[in-house]
Amino acid sequence: MRLSCCAYSYRQLLQGGELSLEAFVDTVRAIGFDGVELTAYYFPTTERRYLNDLKRNVHRQGLAVSGAAVGSDFAQPDAGKRRAHVQMTKEWVENAVILGAPTLRVFAGPVRDGQSEDETFGWVVACLQECAEYAAERGVLLALENHGGLTGTADQTLKLLNAVGHEWLGLNLDFGNFSGDAYGQIERCAPHAVATHAKSHYTSAAGREALDYSRIRRIMDAAAYRGFIAIEYEEAEDPRTAVPRFAQELKAALIQA
Repeated sequence: MRLSCCAYSYRQLLQGGELSLEAFVDTVRAIGFDGVELTAYYFPTTERRYLNDLKRNVHRQGLAVSGAAVGSDFAQPDAGKRRAHVQMTKEWVENAVILGAPTLRVFAGPVRDGQSEDETFGWVVACLQECAEYAAERGVLLALENHGGLTGTADQTLKLLNAVGHEWLGLNLDFGNFSGDAYGQIERCAPHAVATHAKSHYTSAAGREALDYSRIRRIMDAAAYRGFIAIEYEEAEDPRTAVPRFAQELKAALIQA
């Protein structure tokens, strides 16, 4: 399996202007990653020339664009806002094509207070079906992340994927976003994974625990997953020191699995 790094891992530096996306790519290459996941939040512009230049820089560094990511929210009660997020997602499908990203991470969105889960579920299914059809025409896989709300558990995530029922919608399997029996839930969802996020910890019944990536590698191998393992670092330590160390720990665990 190849290792990628999510731009989100360096979010404070990117948001604060201490790091540009170009510098992020250079940093990832120096650490020894194989790819980068480019998150919509940190693009100063999506003009074609900028996207082309960024893609060229990624290639010249010997990296792949493992995926792109957008912060969609299809669970909003306001139909106009849902429509805006569908349009934003379609725009990012187009950006993914330009960048050469095979996948685009999307979120379902949280169930709001006062809204029923069933009604929200229907909105999200309709939006995902429309976006998946649009993505299919452009050769980009939508990767729905297990991220709370309607995707908080394996049961919920699989229910949503099955309801959409589109071959161009898969799962961005975030290993750190399931709580409790995380490994059992990861195993159930692994066959649907088209992308991943590797966090360092998850919340077990006993509290915060480090994830066992030797065990996760065996689960993903059994599911015949051949894509990227993309680090999404979220702990408090400065990513400039934490990400290189986590990358080495992850490489060792994946090799030893």
